[in-house]
Amino acid sequence: MTHRLSLRTFFAALVAIFALSACGGGTSAPAQTIPSDAGIIVKNVKSIRFDASEYSAPAGDIKVVTVNEDTVRHTLLVVKDGVKVPNFKLVVAEEGAVDVGVINLAAGSYTVICDVPGHQNMKATLTVS
Repeated sequence: MTHRLSLRTFFAALVAIFALSACGGGTSAPAQTIPSDAGIIVKNVKSIRFDASEYSAPAGDIKVVTVNEDTVRHTLLVVKDGVKVPNFKLVVAEEGAVDVGVINLAAGSYTVICDVPGHQNMKATLTVS
């Protein structure tokens, strides 16, 4: 008994194989959503830096969002007069990660930093008014 695939059956099988392989288990997770009510958004970009050198926000409770557009781990801390604001640290460990926190700040000038070793150049000014 001889079995032959028709050309139509062959192409249908080929299309099915490609469709199934496209749904395969990739390792990248979908990017997380940035809250629409964010007070400031700080992006960690490639070359171990923030996306801006200055940020601003109104005084009071500020929803801070940090987004990792880099492939390495980053943190976000707020510093006033050389002292880290207590109980506030955001961490994004992988590309596409988002972390959100609320911090209450009085009007003034602050520094946003990443405290991962080797990231000492990741500094920006945060002006709260």
